[in-house]
Amino acid sequence: MPSTAKETAKRLIDHLPDEATLEDIMYELYVKQQIERGLQDIEEGHTIPHEEVKRQLLSNAD
Repeated sequence: MPSTAKETAKRLIDHLPDEATLEDIMYELYVKQQIERGLQDIEEGHTIPHEEVKRQLLSNAD
């Protein structure tokens, strides 16, 4: 069942230790957001196959 951004943030914060700083919380929220964006890119086909990336990197190394 999909949850709202607020529910997701609450769950994430609840799993952090009580000693977590605001910086820790912001970092965890940022990482979560980036993972979600990456998963969305995969679903939408906005990816480059590994072999293509490797070919591009090797051709730029010359």
